[in-house]
Amino acid sequence: MLKLIEDKPEVPANIKVSRDLVYKVTQEKTLKLDIYHLDSLDGERPLLVFIHGGSWKKGNKDDYRRYLVDYAQKGYVTATVAYRFSQEATFPAAFDDVVCAIKWLKSRAADYHIDPERVAVIGGSAGGHLAMMVGYHARDENYQGECATDETDAGVKAIVNLYGPVDLTTDFAINHPSVQQLIGMEYSGETKSAYKACSPITFITPDDPPTLTFHGTIDDIVPIVQADMLDEALRKENIASYYHRLDGWPHTMDLSLKINNYCQYYMDEFFQKHLE
Repeated sequence: MLKLIEDKPEVPANIKVSRDLVYKVTQEKTLKLDIYHLDSLDGERPLLVFIHGGSWKKGNKDDYRRYLVDYAQKGYVTATVAYRFSQEATFPAAFDDVVCAIKWLKSRAADYHIDPERVAVIGGSAGGHLAMMVGYHARDENYQGECATDETDAGVKAIVNLYGPVDLTTDFAINHPSVQQLIGMEYSGETKSAYKACSPITFITPDDPPTLTFHGTIDDIVPIVQADMLDEALRKENIASYYHRLDGWPHTMDLSLKINNYCQYYMDEFFQKHLE
């Protein structure tokens, strides 16, 4: 029988949690984030920002508590952010929100033991998509988001992508109701540019951060070919790509204890190399 992780573990007594910190107020909702770190933490530590999935239309910032607690125990500062769902505001709203959250965290780095120069974004599925959008596009000169007047650098040093979609102009994406809802229109020749602007692969350039990807070969939500395309695009631009193509595993495979342990092992190596 497949053993699953405890996805909502109790927070140990040695972990300090700052919950429901308001980082942005929009017409649709008030957006909040949580921060975890060792109560005894001294000095500045790398920040890991986790972005939950849910087809851009559901989910909760508490969904990744397993990772938040585990990586706080390992000495990192971890954060998890809420963002607007596609039924509330279409793209680029969710992307803008995550960028604003990162700027908020960096601007308050001294309050939470954060080293603003050592930040990684981690996301699964829709959250992986948003993490890659942040990593590949947030620092582009032609990106003018809702927090553009905040001159805090939104750049990150590393990306962890768990089975996220990278090209929304492909057949699987253009016919997917969740993608259509995210963009706010059906795909056509006239709307192709909107789908391209929502695709992380569009924005990959040689100065982008190293990327660690986990994707299962039998994923029936986000096809494995999406991860194949990402790895190829990154390597073409000489960006460090660490790609784990996990044979026989489906979407959200890291709910399995075996795969979660596997992912954390390689995430540990990745963060040690690119954040420490």
